[in-house]
Amino acid sequence: MTSCGCLVLEKVEDHGGEAAGRGRGRLEQGGGGGGGCGSCAGEWRSRSETMFPIYVMGSSRASSAAAARGIVDAAGDPIWEAVKSEAKSEAEKEPILSSFLYASVLSHDCLERALSFVLANRLEDPTLLATQLIDIFNDVMMNNKDIRRSIRLDAQAFKDRDPACAQYSWALLYLKGYHSVQSYRIAHVLWNQGRKVLALALQSRISEVFAVDIHPAARIGEGILLDHGTGLVIGETAIVGNWVSLMQGVTLGGTGKENGDRHPKIGQGALLGAGATILGNINVGEGAMIAAGSLVLKDVPPHSMAVGNPAKVVGYKDKEDPSLTMKHDARRDYFEHVAVSFSDDKANGSVVK
Repeated sequence: MTSCGCLVLEKVEDHGGEAAGRGRGRLEQGGGGGGGCGSCAGEWRSRSETMFPIYVMGSSRASSAAAARGIVDAAGDPIWEAVKSEAKSEAEKEPILSSFLYASVLSHDCLERALSFVLANRLEDPTLLATQLIDIFNDVMMNNKDIRRSIRLDAQAFKDRDPACAQYSWALLYLKGYHSVQSYRIAHVLWNQGRKVLALALQSRISEVFAVDIHPAARIGEGILLDHGTGLVIGETAIVGNWVSLMQGVTLGGTGKENGDRHPKIGQGALLGAGATILGNINVGEGAMIAAGSLVLKDVPPHSMAVGNPAKVVGYKDKEDPSLTMKHDARRDYFEHVAVSFSDDKANGSVVK
């Protein structure tokens, strides 16, 4: 079977950035089968380090930015090669899945067509057939370089940041967080093409199937990890930068019935913990971490940690992007902050016994 030739990752260009809402800062927008032998695995590791240095070199924002600028075309498509090799191996281990793996992966000539097949069969309903969706999805992905790059960087993000995702093929075939992000990307392109009714129909179906509600007008970067996904809501005017990790139950919402730009702006490399609620046209700075269950109503500085309801900044971390390290635990300075606050409240007589 011949390759579709639709790949490969191109150099990430600076598209000028976008104002992060009412002048409150700036967010940059992203916008042949192997046999599984040792030599192939070694070649794959070497090529992956060349193509995706952001994940190999470390988690500092400096290395992340440099690596993002340095992503260039490579010979072949290493992620698609890995997906096919994994599918072949799994088909041998679990013969009962061989038909599923052939139909979903091995019968296709590129990652885009395989992803179209998987998504269409997840999102079909009695009035929106899989065959119709496959045609729509293929048309969008095969003609949009940004999506072709993003689906690979997202797959790399899942593989590297989610311990439960041991293979690239697992993201493609089984993880609804990955499915919902890629389905959103297609709906976003349709929305920008003026096909808003179809985009909204897809949004509705994505919400119904995956329990993830992302408005097709929202703008989401690349290298995104949407871990689990269940209960995630992202509003119409929200912006999510590159390399962001979002856990289940995150809400990027408005504060009422106001019109216009009314949703949060999430900076590059931020980590949003499970159940975090961020409301209004506010900024969460680059490399910030929002702890699980927090309610954020005000701007959060870059590389800070915000905790609580309402959220308060309890510390700073300058060298690492938490979205890449995936460290959710509070550090020593947080507990020191809590201890000092408790002592102050006790001295003022505000502690309830």
